[in-house]
Amino acid sequence: MGNRFPVSKTYWTYRRSVVVLGAVLALGPLAACSTTPPPPSNPGPVIVPGRPGEEASTIAPGEATGIDVPEPNDADKHFMQDMIVHHQQAIWMSDLAPERASSRDVKELASRISDVQGLEIGAMNRWLSLHAVPTVNPTAPDHHTAGDHGAMPGMATQEQLDQLRNARGAAFDTLWLQLMIAHHQGALTMAEEVRQKGLDVKVQEIADDVVVEQTDEIQRMRAWLNG
Repeated sequence: MGNRFPVSKTYWTYRRSVVVLGAVLALGPLAACSTTPPPPSNPGPVIVPGRPGEEASTIAPGEATGIDVPEPNDADKHFMQDMIVHHQQAIWMSDLAPERASSRDVKELASRISDVQGLEIGAMNRWLSLHAVPTVNPTAPDHHTAGDHGAMPGMATQEQLDQLRNARGAAFDTLWLQLMIAHHQGALTMAEEVRQKGLDVKVQEIADDVVVEQTDEIQRMRAWLNG
């Protein structure tokens, strides 16, 4: 396991996006002075995404305002509530790393997981409030282990969490990576399920983000274990 944090393709994609955004912002005043081109006289059809398992369709431009946005279904709501609990366990495990891990790679990834998933928990609870669905207190005592949420894939058991809390140095690094890989794989299972069964656009975006982020992190953690 190396001491330098690997730079993934996802990182460089992010850097390129930042550079492009900066260029757009810098040109803002110039763009404001230019003449806005007229809209096309014969715009093409509008693509309408289909429901899960269905193909996209097309409609005439004038019909776009009449599209019905589907209400969130039970799959959407359960995913958001469960993923909050799932994220919180990853944060709990990650918050052990600064005092126990010996690998800089593990410490840096744990810090990223704690920061990113903490923000996602806030976004998911706001979505629940917006749709009049009960929010979730992620730090509730009964939201920590697989014993409390046995149907949720990837959740570590209380015994595994106790072992992690008591580990130090290289032993902590190895156990943390093993548990976090399994935890991420469980999140991918949950995301793929809601991508097939859910209807809400925002939920689909969050599920897509989970798949991209955590697939990349799984690959890195596996490389560290095998390195």
